[in-house]
Parts: sequence; C-alpha cells; structure tokens
Amino acid sequence: MEKQKSFQYQELLKIALPITAQCIFQSSYNFIDQVMVGQLGMVSIAGSGLSSKFCGLCIVTISAVAAVASILISQYYGSNKKKGVNTSFFANLYLALMVMLLFMLPSLFIPEKIMGLYTEDMNACLAAAGYLRIISLSFLPMTVTMLCSALFRSIQESKIPLYGSICSMGLNIIGNYFLIFGIGIFPALGLNGAAIATLFARCAEALIMVFFLVRKNREKELFLHPVVTCTKEEVKRIFLMVIPILINEFLWSLGENIYAMIYGRLGTEEMAAMTLTGPLQGLFVGLFSGVSSAAVVMIGARLGKDEYEEAYRTSKTLMKIGFWGSILLGAVLALSAPFYVQIFKVEKEVKEITVYILFAFSTVLFAKVCNMIMGGGIIRSGGRTNITLVIDLIGTWVFGVPLGLVTAFVFGLPVYWVYFILSLEEVIRLAISMVVFKKRIWMKNLTGSV
Repeated sequence: MEKQKSFQYQELLKIALPITAQCIFQSSYNFIDQVMVGQLGMVSIAGSGLSSKFCGLCIVTISAVAAVASILISQYYGSNKKKGVNTSFFANLYLALMVMLLFMLPSLFIPEKIMGLYTEDMNACLAAAGYLRIISLSFLPMTVTMLCSALFRSIQESKIPLYGSICSMGLNIIGNYFLIFGIGIFPALGLNGAAIATLFARCAEALIMVFFLVRKNREKELFLHPVVTCTKEEVKRIFLMVIPILINEFLWSLGENIYAMIYGRLGTEEMAAMTLTGPLQGLFVGLFSGVSSAAVVMIGARLGKDEYEEAYRTSKTLMKIGFWGSILLGAVLALSAPFYVQIFKVEKEVKEITVYILFAFSTVLFAKVCNMIMGGGIIRSGGRTNITLVIDLIGTWVFGVPLGLVTAFVFGLPVYWVYFILSLEEVIRLAISMVVFKKRIWMKNLTGSV
C-alpha cells in the first residue's frame, strides 16, 4: 500500500506541478496586468473587468470542448489506442474552432451592445467595448493553445504548456509596459494597449504549442494526422459527452456573467472592487488546477484499464489534498487581504469593499477547490458529463442566481454580502457531488473497441 501511495504522489507531482506552475504564471501576469491597468483609474479597472466576464464566457465554453478531448485522450492513451487519441484530438479541435466563432464575431461587430448589458455607466461601457473588440481576435490562437494543452497534459507532457505560458507571460508584461503607458516610440494606448499586448502574447503561445506538436509527431511520440471524417460511433461518443459539458460550462459561465451584471448595476465602485479581487481569486483557486487536471489524466488512465478500485482510491487522495490545502490557503488569504489592496491607486471605499469581498472568498475557497477537483476532474474522468451538468445547474440556477438577485435588488445588501450569499451555492454543489462520488456511478471505461 505504501509503495502504491508513493507512486500516486509521484504521478501526481509529474502531472500537477507543471500545470500548477503554469497557473501561477498565468495568475501572476493577470495580477501584473491588473496593477498596470489599475494605474489608469476606476473606469479602466471596471471596463477591463466587464469585458473579461464576456471573454470568460468564451474561455470556459471552449475549455469544455478541451475537457472532453482530455477525458478521451487520457483513456485512449492509457489503454494504448493511438487511433482514438488522434480522432479525439482533431474532432474536438474542429468543434472548438466552430464554437469560438460564435463569440469572436459578435465581439468584433457589436461589442458596445454586449457591454451595455453589464453596466449603465457609459464611460465604463465604451472602455470595455474597445477592449473586447481587440481581445476577441485572440480567441483563435487561444483555442489552438487550449486544445494542444489538453493533448499534452493527457499524455503526461505537462511541461510543454508551461513553456508556452512562461513565454506568453513575458511578452504580455513587456507589451503592457510599452503599450499602456507609451514608452519610447510606442504610443500610450491605455486599456486598448493591454488588449493588444494580450493578443500578441496569445499568438506567440499558440505558435509554441503547434511547434511542439509537430516536433513530437515527427519524433513518433505522437501519431497524429488530420481527421477529415469520423465514424458514426466516434461522433456519437464525442457528442454524448461534449453536449452536456458544453451546456454545463456555458450555463455556469452565463451565471457568472449574470453575477457580473448584478455587481455592475450595484455601482462602478462595486464592479471595480470585484475586478480587483479577480487576480487573487484566480491564483488561489488556480493553485489546485493541477490537481484537477491530474485527476482527469490519472483516473481516466485507470478507468481505461478497468482499474476501478485504484481509480476510487486515487480520487479520495486527490480530494484530501484539495480540501486541507484550500483550508490553509483560505487563512493565508484572509490575513493578506488588507495588504493586497494597498497596491492599487483607487478610492478608499473601493479598497474597503475589496477587502470584505476577499474575506468572503476565503471562507468559501474550500468548496470552490473541492468542486473543481470533484466535478471538473474526478467525475468527468469517467465521461459522465451529464451528471456534472445537473449538479452545476442546480447550484448556479436554483441557488446562486436567485440568491444574487434577491440579496442585491430586494434586500439591497452590500456587494460583499451579495457575493458571499450567492457563493454558498458552491457548498450545495459539493454536497451533491459527494453523494454521486460515493455511489460510484461516474466510473466508466470509454475506450470501447477503438
């Protein structure tokens, strides 16, 4: 048993550490990006926060397709079925590109109308629309990066996405410095400069992913060739998984966007405060993203080989790591919140609101992390995406959205109480997920006869 646990931890570290490091880099340059934009004032902060919510809707929807690719590739790779790896990658890549266009085209042509849904402040709306129009061009390279990253992580090559992320982070920071403030020959473009820097950084990251993909293929470590057609059985298998997870992620993110609309209509100060918490929320949850991604790969590989007991034991280990780690980090966050807000040049009221929101976030961090590992990793590794769809719909739409609307517009509570109360839906989702987990109905070998 000790030898088995040792192997589990070694495998976890191999997969999770590069992904966690990538997330830390990502959150770090989101933080630096926020600090730089934060020097432009409250309107720019609110504008970047509003546009990032719609961008997030695109990101999580595409990540849903990438998640299906990862689930399938992990099981096929674990059972050494190369044809299944190839089909899973390309079929999901094509689907992700089609989904991406549904977000990119409206963002290019009607960004003002989209941002008008989030706020009544015209200055914040115009700032957000300009940012969204530029950043939408980065949706294409971002989609390529996400699908390639899903492939590399599923074959336990997590270091490659890390390399791309480090390069992207460096370019984004340098681009922000020159284009936001106008250094040397570069004009001061403000918030639009931040969008242009992100666009170039994502293009560079996508090129790195494609380079390594071609290199691995030539070295015969991968056996990829573009799929033009798939069998009916392959299409059915993918769509039975992708449709629930696509609906799931889209509706969950739509719920998050409704939350943003609630915050935005409570006032520009409230929206600015919520935006300032974004980098820390991304960092503290993201520290466990490696565990969630590792769950898909590790458990998926075991399910692909019909090792159900081992898959269950591994799942329990990963959940314990997530729970106790998030409790510890929640305490750290609560203690550091008052110091964090001093970085930004914003009004005293905005700083106070930000601290209270971070206190609220620290109390529900454990539930957010455990849900990410359980719903985003363990349960999905068996391909039962319809289960996670039902759980997330109950959490977001039966509890979260109604609680947010009532507390904000009926009881008129401050934004930090609104955030805390609607975030309790995470606890509801976790309770339901634990029941599903213990019943083991999520365990399934998806590799079939491919």
